[in-house]
Amino acid sequence: MLLDRLIAARKACGFTQAELASRLGRPQSFVAKIEVGERRIDVVEFLELARILGISPASILEDLS
Repeated sequence: MLLDRLIAARKACGFTQAELASRLGRPQSFVAKIEVGERRIDVVEFLELARILGISPASILEDLS
């Protein structure tokens, strides 16, 4: 699942939700809502998250298909 991959990548980077949110220029609640599935992300947000987390967007999507 996409959310599981994003959470695992965040933790692998050693980022808290607050640290990731800061890098995104968003409040911590933004990341929390994404991670619990309360908020969906669009493609632009997904690409930005992948870039910050140092993961390949293509590999994540390929794993999901």
